[in-house]
Amino acid sequence: MRLILLGPPGSGKGTQSVLLRDKFNIPQISTGDLLRSAVSAQTALGAKVGEYMDKGHLVPDELVIDMIKERLQDEDCNNGYVLDGFPRTVLQAEKLDEMLASVGEKVDEVVDLEVNPEEILIRLTGRRTCRDCNAMFHLTLKPPKQSGICDPCGGELYQRADDNEQTVMSRLEEYENKTAPLKEFYRKQGKLKSAKGSGSMDDIFDRICSLVS
Repeated sequence: MRLILLGPPGSGKGTQSVLLRDKFNIPQISTGDLLRSAVSAQTALGAKVGEYMDKGHLVPDELVIDMIKERLQDEDCNNGYVLDGFPRTVLQAEKLDEMLASVGEKVDEVVDLEVNPEEILIRLTGRRTCRDCNAMFHLTLKPPKQSGICDPCGGELYQRADDNEQTVMSRLEEYENKTAPLKEFYRKQGKLKSAKGSGSMDDIFDRICSLVS
């Protein structure tokens, strides 16, 4: 299964893609994780990526495409994968189709998680991430047992630079301008399915599984 999860920032793509990974035993490929890893490694690529992410802007297509192409060549992708955060533009989607067609493969399903902007703002500005294991928490929706401390590993929790209100609004605007058109791109291919992204994590997961199983 080659599955793409679409949805605005904070729609729950990361959480749901991990659940899909475990259910179908295929890797979850998060563009955000790949990009943040490059930033943390302080590589030349990471420095370029960081400049865009800190402002809430999308990383240029050519940088993202090169990273994804390299990742999809890994052996664990042979039986499929869940793409979380890629593609983000129609150009990226076209490049992905070309990349897969060159090896006789294609995207099987595309699920769009629908969440209203007001709920997303609450989700993202309250989000906290562990510096050590990247576990996710929320000040009100999923608070840690001890303030500022990660439950699993004891690492420090922090607010990502792109999770402040101003940057979140910029990310949502950029999503509408550059990523939302992907829905029509995949609708024309007959691959797009929509799932309500509000409610409990399990309810959302059940909706997604009913669309892709």
